[in-house]
Amino acid sequence: MDLGQFKDNTLVFHPGCKQTIHKTWKLRIHIRPSQMKTTSQKKMKGLTVAGLDLWTKSFDCLLSDQNGQMAFTLFLKSEFCEENIEFWLACEEFKCVKTKKTLSSTAVDIYEQFIRNGSPKQINLDFHTRDCTTKNLQNPTPTCFVAAQRKIFQLMENSAYPRFLQSDFYKELHSMAITTAKKKQRRVLD
Repeated sequence: MDLGQFKDNTLVFHPGCKQTIHKTWKLRIHIRPSQMKTTSQKKMKGLTVAGLDLWTKSFDCLLSDQNGQMAFTLFLKSEFCEENIEFWLACEEFKCVKTKKTLSSTAVDIYEQFIRNGSPKQINLDFHTRDCTTKNLQNPTPTCFVAAQRKIFQLMENSAYPRFLQSDFYKELHSMAITTAKKKQRRVLD
């Protein structure tokens, strides 16, 4: 199943690196909350009530579902904190890099984009985590961003994820899934 594309033709991360994932995490689509429903209807296919309910079980369930990941990204964009999910996605992609040369250049790109003080999408890391991550870049490995990624995951899980589940956006998606299910059921009965 294709995950869909954003305006700049970059693909969203797919867990397990089973397909080509987005070529750049430098996407910036600023969506007002009033536009989120329209955008989500175009991008998210196959939303079901059961699938949406599964998102409430855990943050991992939300991120492992392609529609959940896309919905959460749209929500973070509306709150102007999408750099967190973009960093997390970049780290997931980074773990799949195979060659030493690509590993090194990608590590530098991630550092410059998200970790370096004053970077364009600087994420909120404590000094110790930022310092350890910077030292890890001297000899990049697929795990050099693990501590920073874990911190950002926890930040999203404890802060943005509960807000997402309580948001009007999530409630609208749920209503949309219920409406779609009722329409399908009516077609079957007709």
